[in-house]
Amino acid sequence: MISSPYAARYFNNFLIRPLPRERFHCCCCYAYVRAPLSLSKNKNNISKLVPPKEQPKEELSWETYNSLIQNHCSNGQVDHCMQILSEMEAAGMYPSTPSYSILIKCLAKVGRTVEAEAIFVEMKCFGLRLSIQEYNLLLRSFLKKGQLHFADKLLVEMGRDGVERNRETYILLLDCYAKAGRLEDSWWVLNEMKKKRIRLDSFVYCRVIKLYRDNGMWKKAMEVIMEMDEVGIRPDTRIYNAIIDTLGKFRQLENAVKLFEEMQHRGVKPDIVTWNALIKWHCRAGDLTRAIGFFEKMLEQGLYPDPKIFLTIISRLGEQGKWDEIRRLFNEMREKGHRQSGIIYAILVDIYGQYGRFRDAEECIAAIRSEGVALSASIFCALANAFAQHSLCDQTVKVLELMEAEGLEINLVMLNLLMNAFSNVGRHLEALAVFQHIKDTGISPDVITYTTLMKAFVRAKLYEKVPEIYKEMELAGCTPDRKAREIFHDASLIIQQKWGCI
Repeated sequence: MISSPYAARYFNNFLIRPLPRERFHCCCCYAYVRAPLSLSKNKNNISKLVPPKEQPKEELSWETYNSLIQNHCSNGQVDHCMQILSEMEAAGMYPSTPSYSILIKCLAKVGRTVEAEAIFVEMKCFGLRLSIQEYNLLLRSFLKKGQLHFADKLLVEMGRDGVERNRETYILLLDCYAKAGRLEDSWWVLNEMKKKRIRLDSFVYCRVIKLYRDNGMWKKAMEVIMEMDEVGIRPDTRIYNAIIDTLGKFRQLENAVKLFEEMQHRGVKPDIVTWNALIKWHCRAGDLTRAIGFFEKMLEQGLYPDPKIFLTIISRLGEQGKWDEIRRLFNEMREKGHRQSGIIYAILVDIYGQYGRFRDAEECIAAIRSEGVALSASIFCALANAFAQHSLCDQTVKVLELMEAEGLEINLVMLNLLMNAFSNVGRHLEALAVFQHIKDTGISPDVITYTTLMKAFVRAKLYEKVPEIYKEMELAGCTPDRKAREIFHDASLIIQQKWGCI
């Protein structure tokens, strides 16, 4: 803890002292003091040569600087925080440990991992004692961006510094590994939690269900509810959502609907995720009538779909040329009233409805901003996904550029969408370039990245490249999901038919 703003500081073994107050004089003031006689003969000359008196800038105290940093961070004003930090350090002062911590948290939240890591390193250089909280904040930032290599190095550093991992550390790792399809790493985390007697709750069991789902073991997922009953954990909305999603993925839609009814009978209220899962999988199965029925019931509950789910509905309707039905659904949703999110859905309708109004990414973002909607990574993701599915590669790239211009860092999800856009139009070289960019920037590709690249090679009829990517995926620790296995199987059959070997 830094006790005083005027105490000496150390940075990389160099002593830093605040400048003495008497040295804060400008050159003009110094010249005027040295030659008062030559200027006193002519008052007009004096008025021309003497610089106008400026109001002295109020010196802020160390406590005030810390208070400003923490207040701006709480309001999400990251750039203001960094400006105050710069002014504070220029004055020879450095933030307190709580201010450093909230800065790391604020930067990590918006994906500015480089700056978050720099502040973390600065804390260590000043000899401040870092708690598990600071390590977890930086770990969350690395994992969220997909930088698993940096996350591994941080875990090693934690062990070297004698900082013991806690429940939050393992939850962060499990969440990331499960989403990335890293089966072995996920089971390792679960075993570590059991060894350390860390309590398993509904969040952990939810991740276990998704692991089973992604590896084709949907019957195992159903057994999780029985295991939870045995240990006395009551299944909540999150658990039911995970199992409904799992059943939907494996086309067990009747069972999914029965479970949906059962959860309501047990007094567990469905949320937006529940409705989204039912709509999505009925759309995928081609049962649009039932999907639209769930959509309208959801609106009656006062809930509004995720833009990606709305995109799923209108894409299916668009494939059948039912533009009037798309417009009807949008009008019905608008009449229910959610004006700010309505502009997002309107843009998606226009992209898929071929009305030609919002086919430019800049127009889309300008329209959203004009409605007072806060631009977030999820909005950019939804727009990029819409353009990517419509094979509008240039517009997908433009969405990413606009996202960066807003100060949001591009994450793995967005880069996967860009790869998908290039894949859809047969531009496999561009898809491969994005894949290489992902690796060069220190982001670890996930199972979706590898699967998308394999799909790009298949569309380009470069079937011999598919086994190479599949093998690289396995060596990277990503467990191939059903889609990846199907692409590999189909490519292998074609290779055998052409050349007689794999």
